[in-house]
Amino acid sequence: MNDDNDNQFHRNILVTGGAGFIGSHVVRLFVRKYPRYRIVNLDKLTYAGNLANLADAENAPNYVFERADICDFERVREIFAAYAIDGVIHLAAESHVDRSIKDPFAFARTNVAGTLSLLQAARERWEGDFAGKLFYHISTDEVYGALGLGEGLFTEETRYAPHSPYSASKASSDHFVRAFHDTYGLPTLITNCSNNYGPNQFPEKLIPLCISLIRQGKPLPVYGTGENVRDWLYVEDHARAIDLVFHRGKAGETYNIGGFNERRNIDLVKTLCATADRLLGKPAGTSEKLITFVRDRAGHDLRYAIDATKIRHELGWTPAVSFDEGIEKTIRWYLDNQQWLDDILSGNYRDYYEKTYSGR
Repeated sequence: MNDDNDNQFHRNILVTGGAGFIGSHVVRLFVRKYPRYRIVNLDKLTYAGNLANLADAENAPNYVFERADICDFERVREIFAAYAIDGVIHLAAESHVDRSIKDPFAFARTNVAGTLSLLQAARERWEGDFAGKLFYHISTDEVYGALGLGEGLFTEETRYAPHSPYSASKASSDHFVRAFHDTYGLPTLITNCSNNYGPNQFPEKLIPLCISLIRQGKPLPVYGTGENVRDWLYVEDHARAIDLVFHRGKAGETYNIGGFNERRNIDLVKTLCATADRLLGKPAGTSEKLITFVRDRAGHDLRYAIDATKIRHELGWTPAVSFDEGIEKTIRWYLDNQQWLDDILSGNYRDYYEKTYSGR
């Protein structure tokens, strides 16, 4: 597991959930940008973990993949020791609200117990020498609950009021991160982000699901009447923010990361339809006819919206990709990478690990 050339690396960064959507963008960014960092990707490869997301990074000399469960404390401790981990970017999580409604225990295990496992391993490994160490936990705006229309924005001071099992599990993990900072002095950071979108997102989420269904000419399900509002953040902008917070954020602080792109779900889907029709050469309005309203999700929060003033003022981050530009880039990526999507829909993506890593 260890490397004979450990001394060539200035830092050893553990990225959890690095085969997932946001995690894969963070891993690729760090592997490319920081050749003197060893990036250790820990991922259990559950349904949303896809190593094909990292095909362009898997042979980089500063990249290592470890298949492991963050809830397996002894295994996590082994990885911390084997790679002399001095920084953690924790993205591994169960993240789909609908799945949390069906199986809340899975979300408590991964998001709460898994985070606690990582925190304890970091504390044990770094005890007595916290200098230069950092545990960075990525969370969600859903921990803040819901906003009404015209009710302002979530700030870092907004009271936690989670409504779904998913957001409750993330709120609990946030509290554990802060507790380890306050109790043990562990250097921690938390960011709470709005809805991410972009390439490589698992197709059960709204935007890639709609793109896939538009491509197939199938009905586009929209909860309720589509009035729910979300703030959308392009995933590469989020990865840049994570890079900035990891290197310049202040331990013990929380930073909200938002895209300043509030959209009603129905307006978002109509934008996807219009853009996809143009890119596919279909007559305008073709895909919009596929919109089908379905029974609303239980406890569906009306509106989320992030105030990202703090990270802009203190760290200088602002999103670089406009909403229209991001949507077009996203649709183009899915249309240009139809084999990636087909492999997920067929389940073939699950074979990537055995084909690529067997015998290594």
